[in-house]
Amino acid sequence: MRKLRNRLIFHFSLQFVTLTIAITILVIILFFLLVNYIANDEIKRNTPVGVFDGIFSDTEIIDNNKATLSDKWIALLKQNEMWVQVINNHGKVVGNFNTPSELPTSYAMSDIISIEENDQLLGYTIKSEVDNTYEEPYYYILGYKDKNKEKLVSLFKQYNENGLLNENELPGIKKKLKDATIHIINKEGEILQSIGTEMDDAKKYKPLDILLRRQEPGYYSTETSIYHDSSTKNTWILLSPKKDSEYTSITILEKFIIAIIIIGASVFFITVSLSIWNGYRYGQPLFIFTSWLERMGKKQYDEVLTVKERHKIFRKSGKVRTRYRLYREVINAFYEMAERLAASEKEKIKLEKTREEWMTGISHDLRTPLSSIQGYGHLLESGQYNWTKAELVEIGNILVEKSEHMLRLVEDFTLTFRIKNKALSLVMKNYSLNQLVQQITAKYLKDRTYNQYEFHFINAKDQYSINADAKWFERMLDNIIINSIKHNPPGTSITLSINMHENDNQIILQVKDDGVGMDENTVQQLFERYYRGTNTEENTDGSGLGMNIAKGIAELHSAKITVTSELNQGTIINISFPLMNGNNK
Repeated sequence: MRKLRNRLIFHFSLQFVTLTIAITILVIILFFLLVNYIANDEIKRNTPVGVFDGIFSDTEIIDNNKATLSDKWIALLKQNEMWVQVINNHGKVVGNFNTPSELPTSYAMSDIISIEENDQLLGYTIKSEVDNTYEEPYYYILGYKDKNKEKLVSLFKQYNENGLLNENELPGIKKKLKDATIHIINKEGEILQSIGTEMDDAKKYKPLDILLRRQEPGYYSTETSIYHDSSTKNTWILLSPKKDSEYTSITILEKFIIAIIIIGASVFFITVSLSIWNGYRYGQPLFIFTSWLERMGKKQYDEVLTVKERHKIFRKSGKVRTRYRLYREVINAFYEMAERLAASEKEKIKLEKTREEWMTGISHDLRTPLSSIQGYGHLLESGQYNWTKAELVEIGNILVEKSEHMLRLVEDFTLTFRIKNKALSLVMKNYSLNQLVQQITAKYLKDRTYNQYEFHFINAKDQYSINADAKWFERMLDNIIINSIKHNPPGTSITLSINMHENDNQIILQVKDDGVGMDENTVQQLFERYYRGTNTEENTDGSGLGMNIAKGIAELHSAKITVTSELNQGTIINISFPLMNGNNK
């Protein structure tokens, strides 16, 4: 038995050493092949970035301040219609590679600064870099003709109209573009105009997208040329399909494939037995995971693992067994996912119930005015009555009132979804918060329909400014004030005030009433969509969306809205705006 044990130890040790040596040799060979392949592929995909990086690392400076470059790179420059100059610390050119005759042989400081600022020289697009590896620095510049950039500038000069393409010229522009595309974006990266064949799935450009497209062009399926309109701050982007490069690495790929086949064949028989064993050992947990997924499909979220499966995976101490330790994070993730799915299912049921309740309420709200309109319509249609002028005016007023009520219901419903989907556009301007709130309060003071309620405005001592859309700001405040009026008896006092919260630099707009107040359940759900409260005696004329709309508009103004209330103690609603720079404290 001892000999058998030693033989098995020797056998598996030899197997491990042999497999390790084979994998090491394979990795070394693949490393050198892949480095060469990746370098050439980088040049091919990221021309001219790849060419410039290769030349920068391969150029040598010899005696007498003369730069040399291998024939390989010179041929590549000619192939791609590029040129390179190397300039010493005195501005003198010490290396010319495939350079056109019109280029200067020396550069002044202003010339180099101009190149760095504009990336342009005599109509050539320039890439540049400084090399500090020698005793004195050398400046490398690579130039090439960016035909797409020239085409984009030409289109801008010819068809620009306030930073966008002239709408009347779009058919002709599209013909000129052929299979290319122009995106015009604003300073936030939003696409204002898109003309041509769509080759890119971008809907909005992130701040670094343009930089990446210029520095890493190989990661994108299109060639990108960019022109910035300084007057409108818009950026014009020309996207052109890439053509297959003539520069390939077929020989290296063939050697790479042959090396993989030879090395793979030599280790195949060694690894196949280990693969079967490892497949059994590490594949067995997958069957447990499959059973879990089946139970999740049946919505059995409470049973992540059966008793038998738990016994297989966990020790009596609760620790994961060695063979399953690799999947410890996956098992924990399954438990977390099961909890989330269970919570999601409960939320789905809750939302469905809320939706049904709202549909019932909105149907009732619409049915009431519709019944009145239908009833008066039948009376007028019947011709059985001789209506006086006063009666006809009264009927007309009722019909208008009911129609306006239905329209408000539909508008509230539409507005809620616009806010939810961030489709509500705001025109933000700087306003004095005192003046804005005072104007809205004055509207209610002048309205005789609200003369049974008391309105007060406490002006802030200091002047505070906010960025707001006056129209939607007024709608937000109207919804809050109307809510206080609807749910409180005549004689209720409603006070609006502005204060500064010093601790967190917040400007607080407060709407306070001394009315009937709310219970805790109503406070918790006040801003929920479709919630109307539980007071059956109050007027239910409305969509149940008013306070939800107010909250949505507040959030669009970067504000936070909170409510505190107690029964028979009144209600306080605070809207907190972030302090702007320049506000007086």
